[in-house]
Amino acid sequence: ADTACKNRPLDLVFIIDSSRSVRPEEFEKVKIFLSEMIDTLDVGERTTRVAVMNYASTVKVEFPLRTYFDKASMKEAVSRIEPLSAGTMTGLAIQTAMDEVFTEEMGTRPATLNIPKVVIVVTDGRPQDQVEDVAASARTAGIEIYAVGVDRADVQSLRTMASEPLDEHVFYVETYGVIEKLTSRFRETFCAVNVCALGTHGCQQVCVSNGASHLCDCYEGYTLNPDKRTCSAVDMCAPGRHECDQICVSNNRSYVCDCYEGYTLNPDKKTCSAMDMCAPGRHDCAQVCLSNDGSYSCGCYEGYTLNPDKKTCSAADVCAPGRHNCEQVCVRDDLSYTCDCHQGYTLNPDRRTCS
Repeated sequence: ADTACKNRPLDLVFIIDSSRSVRPEEFEKVKIFLSEMIDTLDVGERTTRVAVMNYASTVKVEFPLRTYFDKASMKEAVSRIEPLSAGTMTGLAIQTAMDEVFTEEMGTRPATLNIPKVVIVVTDGRPQDQVEDVAASARTAGIEIYAVGVDRADVQSLRTMASEPLDEHVFYVETYGVIEKLTSRFRETFCAVNVCALGTHGCQQVCVSNGASHLCDCYEGYTLNPDKRTCSAVDMCAPGRHECDQICVSNNRSYVCDCYEGYTLNPDKKTCSAMDMCAPGRHDCAQVCLSNDGSYSCGCYEGYTLNPDKKTCSAADVCAPGRHNCEQVCVRDDLSYTCDCHQGYTLNPDRRTCS
């Protein structure tokens, strides 16, 4: 009695494989394991209730959760269990647990009481049916599944049916002769004051044990919501959360950096450098391109003026008022000009004034 769990109660269902591959003496070892597990539990109507199911090609509920509330009666019932022989219908066994054992009529306590529903499957073979979907349905229905593999058990199948995290829910032993060693492992799981191990903590992502209590936490890239249980994806591009020089783009719990137009991302994938916007093919200036901090403007050669489209150029009227320094007559000469004088005047040597 001193070794019994004084932890929060469970509705615990053992599902044991008694297919042909489990020899009679090995099956006796499984029954000893069940009895020792019962010894470590705080069994009772208001504490931990236990059911046992036996399966091969068919499934037999040896006793449901409502039948025994004392260890002696439970262990006596376990000692009378007989193997069923052929087949390994693990999926069928889990489905039967959901349909026929985890019901209030058969002793499962109402959901409002928040009593954890736990299954321990003990098998030495590979399931001969589709256990994956059934186990997923059971987990979705709030049933926590521990998978114990012995000898020839298919480890991948154990991982397929067990609850997360797998390293806390999948066990393997080489022979039925050492299966009793698992009793202490389950005792730690069920009896240590570790709400996180029981799977009843309500944390959406990470449960952190904290003495007799627990705290919820989130994976990287998530932040804990005000309800202290659920998590929301963090805006990785929020100020101070990224190292981008110019633009941060959120990308599935991570981020990538980008640059403003006219800049290019450097090899460090964080900082930006101004591109040469006046490189051939990068601009649409007709004559002159003027680079301007990641952008550009167009200009014209001397004797031309920029058109209103800010791209093309027209030859300037070099003889327009104020554009030349001829005293009397300005004569256009392509993009330049020469000076001349009215009749009766002659051009001075300065080529500008007239006498």
